[in-house]
Amino acid sequence: MILPIYVYGQPVLREVAEDITPDYPELKSLIANMYETLARADGVGLAAPQIGLNIRVVIINLDIISDDMPELKGYIHTFINPHIIETGGEMVDMEEGCLSLPGIHENVKRAARVHVRYLDENFQEHDEWTEGYVARVMQHEFDHLDGKMFIDHLSPFRKQLIRGKLNVMLNGKARSSYKMKQVKK
Repeated sequence: MILPIYVYGQPVLREVAEDITPDYPELKSLIANMYETLARADGVGLAAPQIGLNIRVVIINLDIISDDMPELKGYIHTFINPHIIETGGEMVDMEEGCLSLPGIHENVKRAARVHVRYLDENFQEHDEWTEGYVARVMQHEFDHLDGKMFIDHLSPFRKQLIRGKLNVMLNGKARSSYKMKQVKK
């Protein structure tokens, strides 16, 4: 089932998400719905707060960009209760967008490497370092679990330049090709 993606201004996007246990109701169905929603929206990652759930669940599908980045072929992962333990390497500047911020793309500096701990969909524990584009997407998506969005990493000047687009979202008038849940005014 395709779920609506919550747009900037929705309170759940600014809340710190909670860890879940293996008995979380309908978890497999939720994860399947998140992948279907992500595919429909043409994104590479989706965090549970972006569909209105204040839980620490993220899905990432980088296989869809593997024509341009062959090393990402088959990279489709579910992250339950993920946490970034530390970051490393140089800071890399790259353009980002977000399904919860339709129409906004800005350069964001992020660490080249991250050390993460998480559970997979079978609740098997993982503790690993990752780097490059995968590390960037993890940082972007895991930020959502801490109530942060990529625009929080922008300079005050850049934020001022996108203020008009953010106000459109706050007024419930954003447009996109996918189903959204906007703030009602």
